[in-house]
Amino acid sequence: MKRLRGGGIPGFVLRRALLGMLVLFLVSVIVFAATQALGDPARAILGREATPDRLEVLRKQLNLDQPVLTQYLSWFSGIFHGTFGTSLASQLPVGDMLGPRLVNSALLVVCAAVISIPLSIIIGSYAALRRERKFDKVSSNAMLVLTALPEFVVAVLLVILFSTTVLHLLPAISPVPPGHWPWEYPDGLILPVATLVIAVAPYVSRIMRASMIEVLETDYVEMARLKGLPERTVLYKHALPNAIGPVFQVIAITLAYLAGGIVVVEYVFAYPGIGSLLQDAVVNHDIPVVQALAMIIAAVYVILNMFADIGTIIVTPRLRTRL
Repeated sequence: MKRLRGGGIPGFVLRRALLGMLVLFLVSVIVFAATQALGDPARAILGREATPDRLEVLRKQLNLDQPVLTQYLSWFSGIFHGTFGTSLASQLPVGDMLGPRLVNSALLVVCAAVISIPLSIIIGSYAALRRERKFDKVSSNAMLVLTALPEFVVAVLLVILFSTTVLHLLPAISPVPPGHWPWEYPDGLILPVATLVIAVAPYVSRIMRASMIEVLETDYVEMARLKGLPERTVLYKHALPNAIGPVFQVIAITLAYLAGGIVVVEYVFAYPGIGSLLQDAVVNHDIPVVQALAMIIAAVYVILNMFADIGTIIVTPRLRTRL
């Protein structure tokens, strides 16, 4: 136990990894139990008019005639081997179905993160430096309004402005045919990425502003200024590293939220990602696909939060000394 409690950053990473594995195990139990409660997949596939003989044959094919615990252990062991079973609707391996969709959704998340995170940090920091001035008031009010708008409202507004009613510059839906990649049609990425940026940047920038204001009012920043250090040195070497630490947690939560909230954006723009796949799986009662997507989203949450904790410790000296 003493080794787990100490060990510096490696020990902390080990503890967080073990805790993350425990969380994913509990999530797998909940996901499996919830999908089992949805009803009989065989009846959902064959319909209400299915005969008992056909239902029995299909249940045997899908291994639904086995005990629930056996089904769970078989499904859970398949996760470690990288197999999520076979789709009930298409009879294809779930892994083959998820691969291209995950790449497409990851592209949206990465593009949104690369744009929104630096932008929100810059806006929040500059607003804190210009506290109670014109830029701070305008940006704070604008970010507050944007934070209150749901993603689907932002998406519809962008479509109205740039695709249909006002201007006709960008496609209203993603023009990516089957078998092609989204980066082959960059104009179809602009509106989905812009929607995600607007959903993420306002919240992170407000947190960054509050954190920066708090740091600028601390004694060590005031002492650095009294020593005659240049303002740029005070900001970049003393204020910003300590202000950005708490924002790491917010960034991780926001990016994890994108992993789940991207479903709505993909639906609005008919984007071929995990959102449309999850929608089809729910409609078709394709339980293996729903289970796989739920576990992937949960894993993204756990991994991003672990990286956020590690990043917070690395950039915050006082936290490193406590490990």
